[in-house]
Amino acid sequence: MLRQGLQQKLLQKLSPQQILLMKLLQIPSMALEQRIKQEIEENPALEVDEEAEIDEGPEEDFTNDTEVADGDDEFEKEDDYDSTDDEFGFEDYIEDDDTPDYKLNVNNSSADDSHYEIPSTSEPTFQELLIQQLGYRVLDERKNKIALYIIGNLDDSGYLSRPLEAMADDLLFNANVKTNKKELLELLTIIQEFDPPGVGARNLQECLLIQLRRKQKEEIETNFKLAILIIERFFNEFTKKHYEKIQKRGNITEDELKEALSIILSLNPKPGSNSEENTGGSQYVIPDFIIFNHNGELELSLNNRNMPDLHISKHFSELIQMYSDTKTQKGNKEALGFVKAKIDSAKWFIDAIQQRQNTLIVTMNAIMNYQRKYFDTGDETTLRPMILKDISEIVNLDISTISRVANSKYVQTPFGTFLLKSFFSESMQNEDGEEISTREIKKILSNCIESEEKGKPLTDDQLTVILKEKGYNIARRTVAKYREQLNISVARLRKEL
Repeated sequence: MLRQGLQQKLLQKLSPQQILLMKLLQIPSMALEQRIKQEIEENPALEVDEEAEIDEGPEEDFTNDTEVADGDDEFEKEDDYDSTDDEFGFEDYIEDDDTPDYKLNVNNSSADDSHYEIPSTSEPTFQELLIQQLGYRVLDERKNKIALYIIGNLDDSGYLSRPLEAMADDLLFNANVKTNKKELLELLTIIQEFDPPGVGARNLQECLLIQLRRKQKEEIETNFKLAILIIERFFNEFTKKHYEKIQKRGNITEDELKEALSIILSLNPKPGSNSEENTGGSQYVIPDFIIFNHNGELELSLNNRNMPDLHISKHFSELIQMYSDTKTQKGNKEALGFVKAKIDSAKWFIDAIQQRQNTLIVTMNAIMNYQRKYFDTGDETTLRPMILKDISEIVNLDISTISRVANSKYVQTPFGTFLLKSFFSESMQNEDGEEISTREIKKILSNCIESEEKGKPLTDDQLTVILKEKGYNIARRTVAKYREQLNISVARLRKEL
């Protein structure tokens, strides 16, 4: 039975302007440049001053944003125009070259992955370097295709993690090339002779053996037999640092073991990822904030690197006036709607950029004042416990807004460039009842491990006792958790002869 009645609801909806602002807040400076370029290309009503155009090259000139507006101002004006046809989300464009051998490369990314453009040199990539070396080998067209496919399956570290049987099946279905495990192994052996040494290995043990055997041929005066023996026969004991077992089973003296280990430790466990060619040259972190210390006075500036002056196109302003005067005609009415939509979109974008700058500077200023002692001295033990809620209450912004500001942003200080999120930490109480940052405990823990005797590294129980003596009463499992967060191995794996 149908009934008619009145119902009152209280709903909270985000306007397109607010959604645009949230998306702009969470992207760093480098990504913001690309986002502005994209908006200028998509919206003809948005223009940039010729003398302030976005520069493609790296710049060191950072301008100071001195205007600080109230961070919690929201866009209050909404237009009746339906903007569902405009896309305000940040999208990355990837230029893919159409090459005939596209089936020979492995695609390990999805359409949802984020891709940020990083400044790089024009050096050949890791796989291009291997392909160049493959060109020096005399192979028929079929074997060359198979070798290219093998190179395409190497991961960023230079390893071949896929089984040869699976690759044979893929070649048959994708490239219509029939092969077998034996032939793949022969071609893989050829690739393993390429530079950097160790490339094409299927595991760490094989990678180290390839490098040791290469050195054995090149450096005749050095004895690599013992190092090869350890990797071949005692690899499991070597990875677990059971040196006593290696000495006993291999009948090796301590001096001989030390010499062999020094050779092994000089090898490259990741021949692909550590090469400059694989990373496409040097990568740089562009700070979003810069903090200067002028005789004890801290000065904060926002990195407006290559930030252009945006404005509404004069041509579009004239068009909307012209179409407004003749909007009675059907065609002009539709054109007026299009021009108005583009102008409104350009205004929203300019306002969102300005609001983003203001929110960033207000939030970072609150963080700088909250962690004043650290930014004065650079001593990590002076960092105060700080969570998102602390800054949120100071600047009167939502916690989610603070989280977006801290996400993927870097700050340049007199003591180095750091991820903004690293200044946030939980609190603990020491024996005196004072609130201390967990970052302070991690720093002390790291110092204890750095100063330990390498032949007898400190266990988690011993570290717990040391921290308690220093006034930090924490459990052993907490010490183990902090040690893992610092990417420090257990005592047994830190042991050195």
